[in-house]
Amino acid sequence: METISSSLPTMACSHQGDVVVFEVNAIGWAPSGARTALSLHHELDPARLPAAKGVAAIGHERTPSGRYVLAAGRADEDDGLCQAITPGALKPRVTYRVAGWVSVAAAAPGAGVGGTTTHHPVHVSIRVDGGAVACSAASDSESEAGTGGSRWAEIKGAFRLKESPRSAVVYVHGAPAGVDVKVMDLRIIATDRKARFSYLKEKTDKVRKRDVVVKVDGAPAGAPVRVVQLDSAFPIGSCINGTVIQDPAFVDFFTNHMDWAVFENELKWYWTEAQRGQLNYADADRLLDFCDRAGKPVRGHCIFWAVDGDVQQWIKDIADHDEPDQLMAAVQARLNGLLARYAGRFPHYDVNNEMLHGRFFRDRLGDDVAALMFREAARLDPGAALFVNDYNVECGNDANATPERYVELIRDLQRRGAQVGGVGLQGHVTHPVGEVICDALDTLAAATDLPIWFTELDVCEPDDALRADDLEVVMREAYAHPAVQGVVLWGFMQGHMWRQDAALVNTDGTVNDAGQRFIDLRREWTSDARGCLDADGQFKFRGFHGSYVAQVTTATGTKMLKAFTVDKGDTPLVLDVDN
Repeated sequence: METISSSLPTMACSHQGDVVVFEVNAIGWAPSGARTALSLHHELDPARLPAAKGVAAIGHERTPSGRYVLAAGRADEDDGLCQAITPGALKPRVTYRVAGWVSVAAAAPGAGVGGTTTHHPVHVSIRVDGGAVACSAASDSESEAGTGGSRWAEIKGAFRLKESPRSAVVYVHGAPAGVDVKVMDLRIIATDRKARFSYLKEKTDKVRKRDVVVKVDGAPAGAPVRVVQLDSAFPIGSCINGTVIQDPAFVDFFTNHMDWAVFENELKWYWTEAQRGQLNYADADRLLDFCDRAGKPVRGHCIFWAVDGDVQQWIKDIADHDEPDQLMAAVQARLNGLLARYAGRFPHYDVNNEMLHGRFFRDRLGDDVAALMFREAARLDPGAALFVNDYNVECGNDANATPERYVELIRDLQRRGAQVGGVGLQGHVTHPVGEVICDALDTLAAATDLPIWFTELDVCEPDDALRADDLEVVMREAYAHPAVQGVVLWGFMQGHMWRQDAALVNTDGTVNDAGQRFIDLRREWTSDARGCLDADGQFKFRGFHGSYVAQVTTATGTKMLKAFTVDKGDTPLVLDVDN
């Protein structure tokens, strides 16, 4: 063990290409907090080291070194360790990814008993010019009280600066006072989106396309063939509300570029029953009629909301009077009323929204009530896929919403008999990083084997050009991942969105850079093949999954049409067209 000096060095990081590397050595880290002491260690047990992670297309794979810094004697959550970033290392308008591993040495005194597992958040913050925080990456670390055991957790996060900072310092902190924090191989990586997009295009070709052979027996070689894709097997949609469907510019973009819809508020309990016993389904009915006329399926959002601040007052009043029977009766009435009325109308339901961030019903009716909501919803509308839905899971900046925490929630629901039919990632993102999103998708897909949807995607960035790049990051990661089955935007028009600086369409109906990027991606992911029959009477192409029509023109000018669907498959789809 080696003790580290308490002074903050001025040149504390090295550079390996576009990677800012924070080395674990005696001149690198300094303690943050008057009582914090730092020391160097080496993880000698290979079984305790985290698995190496990285993406070959990017070239930043890293095997954990085993060398780490321990911050002990922390007296406050803000205490830990810090390190200055070399002046000029961070560039404006570049998206940086934070990567590395953190752990905690033991639970705080009195936080648990021997053998129990305690979760502690650990944060990595980049503070620029003496105060402003540019990044807050987070990880959910575990320790076993009474044993000193702990597991390494990967730290993830991202940031982007508007201008070059005069100074920048990395801080590692966040766990409760008295909990020792360990840091291994922390890195800041300038993302290479060009390389990542190239990799994702190759992956997309394997995941979303299939070889097709159009075969016409007896037709002469050279007969013209045209194949047009009518719609995609990967739906993309948007939220709507009663106001936006009155705007012709909104309706035009929605009907031309969106496949699905979700109601922004009109199906939520606080909207349909703001006052006890006074039901209002008229607004939802109007939106549903609009979508029926437009031919757009609708996600049901949401039956319940787990966050206290989004529960209407009369429900809180029942809970405050400690009347669990009445509260349970209200829950059951909500289920019966909503799902009986709309049985078969909503292909998806978000059952109890944001359970990683709220426990309103579970705290008052017991942990099983969340699974009961799923069980009853499945009984009342067996054709609907029932989703969990939450935010920040794909971002790496929220210790309460790690993919691992999401998996634990889903498995607990399933153990209690809940028919969880899908995983919702809301996707309210800022300066997204593809590798972080992909890691979350990989974890969820491997552990749950459930379809994943991005359910409320919006990308917040004031600069339209950067917003377009950010949107492309998320869209390409989603489309290239085999577990993702659809994306729904949380609006797209300026002045009609929950988050500012996220629009694709301006208030006057003109399409901005982000909107054009969205249109270009949809065009890229739509097949349109032209050619001629070969000597064997065949025309071959590779097309995206979806529905098509093929047209073959004979020597006499007769046009033969054939509708067909390209599904997933490893072997070519052979399509016989009658001559």
